[in-house]
Amino acid sequence: MGKIEWAMWANEQAVAAGLILLTGGIVGVAGQFRDWEFAAYSIAAGVFVCLLEYPRGKRNKGTSVERTGQYCFTVCVKSFGPLTRNYYVRAFLHAAICVPGAFILATVLGCVCLGIASLIYLAAAIRGEQWEPILPRKESARKPVGESIKLPPQNPPPRPPAEMRRKRAEDLEAAAYVNPIAVTANDE
Repeated sequence: MGKIEWAMWANEQAVAAGLILLTGGIVGVAGQFRDWEFAAYSIAAGVFVCLLEYPRGKRNKGTSVERTGQYCFTVCVKSFGPLTRNYYVRAFLHAAICVPGAFILATVLGCVCLGIASLIYLAAAIRGEQWEPILPRKESARKPVGESIKLPPQNPPPRPPAEMRRKRAEDLEAAAYVNPIAVTANDE
């Protein structure tokens, strides 16, 4: 069983938390909740968290699937260097961001989710993980297509194995199949 990449889970949790925080902030401001200023803060915090967490990091093993339109966000996040690459920084940043939103009901769920993401990032940092950007691969020279791929198959599927295929009728003895089951005439 492979090693768990905690940062990948923290990233998904943080994006969801940012969206929940943003939505809760919009509800709090639009509904003019008591202390709605905390909701206004949550809108800004939710947008910040979403922008910070939208680009997925490169996985240590396997393939890394980037999000749609991630490249421009990756360039922005990468430009901050060790501040955004280090998961200790992200863990404490998310923990600090989630505190003010906990004072208004509309944003409590987003704060709890962001707190959980902060704990997962802390676990990732303790295990030595760090954020690496997924950058587009340079197009390598493609291998030439083989001759067998260029020509379509002659007979439709299912195709029998090569040794079972029909032989040419020029040589009748070689073209005859050997029946593995003995055939006898019934004398009834």
